[in-house]
Amino acid sequence: MNTRHLLLTLSLLAALGASPITAQQISVYASGLEGPRGLKFGPDGALYVAEAGHGGLNSTIGQCPQVGPPVGPYHGGQTARISKITGPGQRSTVVDGLPSGISSLPSGDTEGVADVAFVGNNLFAVLAGGGCSHGNRSMPNGVIRVDTHNGSWQYVDDLSAFFALNPVANPDPGDFEPDGTPFTMTVHDGHFFVAEANHEQILKVNPGGHTERILDLSATHAPGEWIGPTAITFHEGSFYFGTLNTFPIQPGAASVYRISETGDILGAMAGFTTVTGLAFDAKGRLYVLEMSAAPGFPSPGAGKIVRVNVSGQIDDFVTGLVVPTGLTMGPDGALYVSNFGAAPPGLGQILRITIPD
Repeated sequence: MNTRHLLLTLSLLAALGASPITAQQISVYASGLEGPRGLKFGPDGALYVAEAGHGGLNSTIGQCPQVGPPVGPYHGGQTARISKITGPGQRSTVVDGLPSGISSLPSGDTEGVADVAFVGNNLFAVLAGGGCSHGNRSMPNGVIRVDTHNGSWQYVDDLSAFFALNPVANPDPGDFEPDGTPFTMTVHDGHFFVAEANHEQILKVNPGGHTERILDLSATHAPGEWIGPTAITFHEGSFYFGTLNTFPIQPGAASVYRISETGDILGAMAGFTTVTGLAFDAKGRLYVLEMSAAPGFPSPGAGKIVRVNVSGQIDDFVTGLVVPTGLTMGPDGALYVSNFGAAPPGLGQILRITIPD
């Protein structure tokens, strides 16, 4: 089972509450968000947050292949957005009206804006709630460029079309989203690198719209298996990406891979669980966000951050998170986390976590 199904289960649990967060100095940096996902600081020092929204009422049944039950079919709407956080509790909308899809269950999974990134002063985002299979036929998944002054936006590329024309080696026919599930995006050397979980691939997109696949992870294992690349980041000459793996959750079954700029697998670290975020600190230590570390069925408050020390030892850093779905390192040296990333509208929050000296 992949990203969609795990988020669905966790979204139901998130409404039940969670155990207290423990460990480091933590504060709520922003609240009232709708499915916060990927997040990045801009050149202006503000934090920009991708939000999934809450789908809509649009149905495309009979118009195109649908996401299969029990999660599909999706219903679409233009309820996703990108928020700007200029300080604790200071949120404003950069752009709204972006495509969002919700599963057929009333409190089901939502997909909308998956992540944001900057090239110079220009804001870009990757959409995961677009495409006909998410109820948004005229608004495909893709990378978009956003004008932060007036909230207008335009497509850089059409990922839905790319997925249709360039299938991976071993798609899972029983758990397949035709428009894919882009999860995170990072920028390196002026290009966008996108981790797309459902089809198991890493993509490279240039600002002119050319898209290519640099890694087909589905081709590295037997048909019927699923790993699902999620978070991706670049550090000291290599990309690192984490995996979600299948559901029910098996603690320690996920990995963090290191790959070259051309997609060659250079190594992997095992022992992680449901990875949804990666960040390095100034000392070269890797922080791995785990959406739920509980075995079997997820438990409220089972999300956490683990730290990989230079020696390779993995230690718990923060526990008690609820469906955390995004992680970034701030210019102040603190970690920022999207908490309640799959929950009823308005419960989403951003946490600021101090890293002790």
